[in-house]
Amino acid sequence: MAKITRKPVPRKTPAPKKRPKPAVAKPRAPAKKSLKATKPWTPAEIHEAFSRFRKANPEPKGELEHVNPFTLLVAVVLSAQATDAGVNKATRALFEVADTPQKMLDLGEERLREYIKTIGLYRTKAKNVIALSAKVLSEFGGEVPRTRAGIESLPGAGRKTANVVLNMAFGEHTMAVDTHVFRVGNRTGLAPGKTPLEVELGLEKAIPAEFMLHAHHWLILHGRYTCLARKPRCEVCLINDLCRWPEKTV
Repeated sequence: MAKITRKPVPRKTPAPKKRPKPAVAKPRAPAKKSLKATKPWTPAEIHEAFSRFRKANPEPKGELEHVNPFTLLVAVVLSAQATDAGVNKATRALFEVADTPQKMLDLGEERLREYIKTIGLYRTKAKNVIALSAKVLSEFGGEVPRTRAGIESLPGAGRKTANVVLNMAFGEHTMAVDTHVFRVGNRTGLAPGKTPLEVELGLEKAIPAEFMLHAHHWLILHGRYTCLARKPRCEVCLINDLCRWPEKTV
């Protein structure tokens, strides 16, 4: 039998392993400039800013409709997480039938819900309004308390509610910080703060007493119609030359 000779199969030379390319560090985006690090406003600049606000709108008014301190209190409680326009639409009819704590109690929670059902969280708010009406009657003689602690003790009322009522109903020099005031205080560098309370205290410290009666209205209106959250209207801003915001468009 003939011997079969097998030819050796040539071995394939393994391809050299590709060395991974060294990672190239991506350049870090420059850190956003903190408002805390910006140059603080001088007293002269603050006076100038509020002088301009006063000249443009000497008697600013809050946009929540009311007829007395009690209806103002109710309107502010209802305005949490809602627009002033939406609250006004609901309360016009409500305040025609219930403009005192006793009338609100007589109306009752179920009927109250029907008046305010277009407002967010209306069930909880109706419960709070009835409860605060009862407390105003039982503990404050039917009159809205004129102290911060008294107002804050009412169901549904917090510090911002107290500041609005004390300012608008009783002429106190308080600073109500809503989302608009918080944004303006931080964005402009006028009173930077991580919390509404920090901004409130910073504004109260910075703003001269002669402007404090109307200051929170000027700032709210400025934030609502000019210093908008997404597209601030820097081109028509009364204080754009004083503003410290690094991204302003003028």
